[in-house]
Amino acid sequence: MATLSSIRSPGVYIQELPAGSRPIEGVGTAIAAFVGITADGPYDQAIKVANWGQYTATFGTWVEGAYLPNAVYQYFNNGGGSAYITRIGSLSSDEGARASAELTSALKAGQGVYRIEAKEPGGAGDTITVTVEPKHEQEPPPEGEQAPPAEEVFTLVVQRGDTVERYEGVTPRKGGNNVVNALAESTLVRISEIGGSSIVERVPTAGQLVLSGGASLPARLTPDDYLGDVTARSGIAGLEALDDVTIVAVPDLVAAYEAGQIDADGFKAVQGALITHCEQQKDRVAILDTPRGLNAQQVLEWVKEKTRFSSAYATTYWPWLSFWDPLAGRARLFPPSGALAGIWGRNDDTRGVHKAPANEVVAGALDVELNITRVEHDDLNPAGINVIRAFPGRGITVWGARTLSDDTTWRYINVRRLFNYIESSVLRGTQWAVFEPNDLDLWQRIKRTVNGFLMGLWRDGALFGATPDQAFYVKCDEETNPPDVVDAGYVVIEIGIAPVKPAEFVVFRVSQLPTGGAVQE
Repeated sequence: MATLSSIRSPGVYIQELPAGSRPIEGVGTAIAAFVGITADGPYDQAIKVANWGQYTATFGTWVEGAYLPNAVYQYFNNGGGSAYITRIGSLSSDEGARASAELTSALKAGQGVYRIEAKEPGGAGDTITVTVEPKHEQEPPPEGEQAPPAEEVFTLVVQRGDTVERYEGVTPRKGGNNVVNALAESTLVRISEIGGSSIVERVPTAGQLVLSGGASLPARLTPDDYLGDVTARSGIAGLEALDDVTIVAVPDLVAAYEAGQIDADGFKAVQGALITHCEQQKDRVAILDTPRGLNAQQVLEWVKEKTRFSSAYATTYWPWLSFWDPLAGRARLFPPSGALAGIWGRNDDTRGVHKAPANEVVAGALDVELNITRVEHDDLNPAGINVIRAFPGRGITVWGARTLSDDTTWRYINVRRLFNYIESSVLRGTQWAVFEPNDLDLWQRIKRTVNGFLMGLWRDGALFGATPDQAFYVKCDEETNPPDVVDAGYVVIEIGIAPVKPAEFVVFRVSQLPTGGAVQE
């Protein structure tokens, strides 16, 4: 845009002027980050997925002994948005189980005749399928060889993703079409005979098998695997490079603790690092899990005496929840962090980040590990332990909304997350002000911009007050910006906010009136 002083010749000029203050767009509030064990995918880098399908395409499905895959599934099932996944615990080339399956005899039910094993160790083999197709028209045998009976000829199809290997006309008999010899060329699997069967009994049953058993907890897992390195973008430290994360969880920390790979001190060190990460970033909150099998008194001792965390950027839920486990084929207990992260996202979408994510039903939960009494709950709630309870006729419900902070100002999760949302939104929405002339005009423009954003929050019910003046204020004038501050290159804006607090205790006072329906003044 040309300035007036730059116009030197007669003519008509057009100047485009900025239209007053620039609106602040609210940042996302429900993007989670999970660190743990997956069946497949790249190690030590955060990959963003938008749904369960994208997760399985990159990281595979379930892992024996790990909790992260189920946590991510429950996150999306309960309404969570996008999520970052960081896989840890890399295996060496000769370490880890190989997925496998047995082909059974078509003649003797249940009798194993061939063992199929993935060539690649780890969870990649769990996505391989092997299909046995029944007999088809045979090709003439090589010269000098006798053709096997037609019922002893079959086709094997080995597939992983888009890679398909088809072996037609194979047979258990010796010769060029022997099934073991034919599959020696496979890049995906290897096959071996299971002894004790005649040739005719070694013809496998038609149908499809899925290899399994390759994905499991790494043999060695240490706190350092979780802590990671910001330079390498690995583990918890690597999440520093992500600006849009608002929720973090490490559900597999409990799996390593149960497997004896990490002791209580290591458990506490990892969760402490997770809290420190959130406090330094100031835009995210950690959901902490407790070990399985604790009763009400034990979980109180764990939180108040063993871990002793005090932070507005962390919260914990208990007890564990029962979900269906496709890998085990039965219901099994899982830590609640994944489902709760999804509930936070669902609550943000339907009510707003200012609404406490409590009195919400856990989708997919079959039961709680332990039902507690009101007296037990009386001890847990003041300690910041958010209890999940099963109420008759109401389902399995989140019945707590507190952080682990000892500061009553930051007692509630929704207050901390509302401030995270406001601070991040204002930070991003006022970048235009950097290097602008530091004068009264700039101060007024900034004030109008922030006022407009907070006014929208007040109208949405996120701020407490009958009028905007009661709900918030924005100050940017000569008082906050004296000459020495301006000369130093600063512009200081002061913002006051009155957040809404949850109605945690609803009290009805009932009294008996001396006369029928008379109202006592």
